[in-house]
Amino acid sequence: MADKAQRDIEKYPLGRTGIEITPIGVGCWQFAGGRGLAGYYWPGMSEETTNGVVKTALDGGINWFDTAESYGNGRSERNLSKALKAAGIKNGEAVVATKWQPAMRTAGSIKGTIDKRLDFLDGYSIDLYQVHMPMSFSSVESEMNAMADLVEAGKIRSVGISNFRAGGMKKAEETLKKKGLSLASNQVHYNLLHRNIESNGILETAKELGVTIIAYSPLEQGLLTGKFHKNPELIKSGSRMRRMRLMATPNILEKTRPLIDALDEIAEKHNATAAQVALNWITNAHGNTVVAIPGASKVPQMEQNVGSMAFKLTDDEIKRIDELSKQFK
Repeated sequence: MADKAQRDIEKYPLGRTGIEITPIGVGCWQFAGGRGLAGYYWPGMSEETTNGVVKTALDGGINWFDTAESYGNGRSERNLSKALKAAGIKNGEAVVATKWQPAMRTAGSIKGTIDKRLDFLDGYSIDLYQVHMPMSFSSVESEMNAMADLVEAGKIRSVGISNFRAGGMKKAEETLKKKGLSLASNQVHYNLLHRNIESNGILETAKELGVTIIAYSPLEQGLLTGKFHKNPELIKSGSRMRRMRLMATPNILEKTRPLIDALDEIAEKHNATAAQVALNWITNAHGNTVVAIPGASKVPQMEQNVGSMAFKLTDDEIKRIDELSKQFK
């Protein structure tokens, strides 16, 4: 691992936990081995490719990885563990985040399944454990109390949530506070073409509570790279599920073109790419409140993600991008 890169990249606080993370982390849904819902998006990655992606992230200074129980029913966790071992990373040298799957379950499942999560991670501790979505058979309070018990038992270091609204964030924080803890994060869909957290209270609440926002799909399924604008035929490639989620209709391509053109223009000034500018905006436009977890199924994609931390947009560039994308709030 490149120790110099680890030192040079500014770390952001993960909520008020004392844990520090790089502005860019690694989303690990694609490590699911082509199983589960992930299989509708990505084919299985070879062990060599997975290891290469993880090593490239580490060599570039990225220090954290986000996976989940539902990503292939533990396969992503296991493949991440294997890749970290292949890179020579010991427990505690990288920050590992994973998630409990709440669907059709109660909060009792949080304690009942934690050992299985740790088994899949095979020697790596859980630094951040998140409730994947607000849809279990239990209340937020019950879930947070169960999570707090895991912290007390030394099974996890901190507690987060995902896809929760502002009200749910406040309930989670209030419950954890009674246990002497704080809510670390809320992982949500956020990018330049999906900015609703800025208008529905989520971002405002995060800043008020000192909660980190973890942005997933930060490149909107590749739409913000500009590749589909340059070559619309690429829309036909990839899985059917990804094409449906992408929503790259001719109308959307035309509507977003002015933003993409600006990203390209700004990228040229920084010897970067439109995707890197889009990621840089997310992680700098709101101070250190927002971090991002782009995925990568190929080493060059991870190299690009790493490169998004090699420069910093000017205030004028951030403002220009904001103006061109504010219609997507």
